[in-house]
Amino acid sequence: MIKHLRFFAPAFAGFLFTAAPLRAQYADAVLSYNPGTGFAAGFTNISAALGAPALGTAVNPMAAPFSKSQIISIGAGGEITLQLAAPITADPSHPYGIDFILFANSFFVASGGSGQNETATGALFYHAANTLVQVSADGVNWYSLNPALAPQPGEWFPTYGGGNPQLAVNPALANFNFAGATLGQIESLYAGSAGGTGYELGWAVDANNNPVQVGPVDDVRIEVQSGVVDLDAISAAPEPATWTMAVLGAPFLFWRRTRSRLFRRPDLN
Repeated sequence: MIKHLRFFAPAFAGFLFTAAPLRAQYADAVLSYNPGTGFAAGFTNISAALGAPALGTAVNPMAAPFSKSQIISIGAGGEITLQLAAPITADPSHPYGIDFILFANSFFVASGGSGQNETATGALFYHAANTLVQVSADGVNWYSLNPALAPQPGEWFPTYGGGNPQLAVNPALANFNFAGATLGQIESLYAGSAGGTGYELGWAVDANNNPVQVGPVDDVRIEVQSGVVDLDAISAAPEPATWTMAVLGAPFLFWRRTRSRLFRRPDLN
């Protein structure tokens, strides 16, 4: 079992002025990982959950990421806790109100065709699971996203490798919208998005299931209560302007590393 691992970018200057605009909206640290039971054997590479989701022409809504370097598997009773390089904010101006996106390895079942003319049946393949998604600003106080509102990771939408991982798909779309659609038509429905399952910080509740206001947060935990989740990545939406990251990157990184030292649990030392 692999537990309580922490990874940080080694080169501060390069991260701030070059990598930050590219990586800032993704996870750059795995705070803990427990694969649980029933996970996909061999898919326990924690670095697979870091950085951007699998992109490129080989990944589309009918060809999901599948390699051990792309996805990490969490079975029943397992969890993974990720820390983003930049915090997730609750902002009603985010497209469709989505504040962050989780990517897994679901895909539309194809009925035939090839290339942009490959056609979907409308059926979605994904691993059924019951999950609890939690968020935290300090790694100590955690709030769950109301399970009645929060879908499971990978339920919607399959990854499109040519889209923007910080842009959510319209959550009003449903199976019937994709039935008989070609790959090209699916990409049009995505409207520039890379897909993924969207979440709102406004769904947060406390231990008594009372709504609470949270944010910004930079830690996200996915607990799998039953079934399996094969996770690819997490992104915050929308992508920040490059100049903003350059100006704000240094104080944020200093604060985050200081916070990590202050709040590190004894079992992580």
